Amino acid sequence: MISVLTAERIKLTSVRSPWWCTVIIIAIGLGFGALMGWVGKQAAADPENAEGFPGLTVDVAAGGVSGFGVLVLMILAALTVTSEYRFGVIRTTFQAMPSRAKVLVAKGLLTGVYGAVLTFVLAFVAYYLAKAIAGGDGSAELVLSSADDWRKMYAIPVYAALCAFLSIAVGALLRQSAAAIALLLLWPLLIESLFGLFGSFGRTVQPFLPFTNAQLFLGSDQGIDFHWGPWGALLYFVAFVAVVFGAAAYVVNKRDA
Repeated sequence: MISVLTAERIKLTSVRSPWWCTVIIIAIGLGFGALMGWVGKQAAADPENAEGFPGLTVDVAAGGVSGFGVLVLMILAALTVTSEYRFGVIRTTFQAMPSRAKVLVAKGLLTGVYGAVLTFVLAFVAYYLAKAIAGGDGSAELVLSSADDWRKMYAIPVYAALCAFLSIAVGALLRQSAAAIALLLLWPLLIESLFGLFGSFGRTVQPFLPFTNAQLFLGSDQGIDFHWGPWGALLYFVAFVAVVFGAAAYVVNKRDA
């Protein structure tokens, strides 16, 4: 397994896409945090015209990292698989390591750990950046004073790691970069939100949607009546990722590279 991890590390660090994705994640995460800090400062200065602003809280300040930043990480993770299928490198990889499931696990571990560390650091930087820009009045609600506040911070790297494994699985199942990226972006951004348009049926299904549960763990219930709390939502998302990853490992072992 160590040799597989070493090989995957070399492949990951020898191309430009991971570095470009990292720059984008940093820019989005910190840029959004700075923007929310500025909005919080304006809202504190003119509260009568800030009715649409929910308040500068932990999940709002780090929203750029947990939202668009993780989406970019998912694209990066999917490309580690689909790019190899595109250029035929995956055949050499599977010849060197006949246990194909280990290859997927190694890719998931590398991108997952990298994404978790990156988002963990960025979440705190975005938090303090937003707090500094907002000032004392604007950041009155932006504090890490409770277990719930701290959970919203360390939920981000956990979510990022799980999304990396999910993206690896989707990439292995679809093999095509465009298809995998489209599904990974549309799924949390559009597909799950459409269920809210289907009346009582949509409200019944929404508590069981995977990314909706992930958002509950991150600190946003989105007005949905869940059957469990944040930790139950995490377990549900973990189970979902495990099922998809297991399906990917099974399919990869059964079909030709």
